[in-house]
Amino acid sequence: MNKPVFVDTSAWFASIAKNDQSHRQAIAEHHKLIKDKARFFTSNLVVHESTILLERKVNRREGVQFLTSIIEDPNVEIIHATPEMEHEAYQLYEKYLDQDFSVADCVSFTIMKHFDIHRAFTFDDHFRTRGFEMVPHTNR
Repeated sequence: MNKPVFVDTSAWFASIAKNDQSHRQAIAEHHKLIKDKARFFTSNLVVHESTILLERKVNRREGVQFLTSIIEDPNVEIIHATPEMEHEAYQLYEKYLDQDFSVADCVSFTIMKHFDIHRAFTFDDHFRTRGFEMVPHTNR
């Protein structure tokens, strides 16, 4: 299949944090995506955000293990936003005052647009709001 999928913080966290309400669903979806030979993309900002969240909500060891594994994983491409993409993301952030998009969300949306990625492995409905396909298909 080889369809690209952008992995968001909520999916990374749920996949690792055993006490997260979506843990089992995240693990199942991750295995399904691997079986379907999906191409995984994420951003350095999402990696940082995920590491911090794991440190704070689980423990520092999990944060360090995540960071090490994601950097070394040949099946995950970590995208760094260009200054132009960041500027576009900041404009998006300012434009949608009626939404509670984070800056990280807006950078992710912009990266997905520039890299023609239409699916997001996420539990964050903001991706659906911006018109991306969410996997797993859920209403969290």
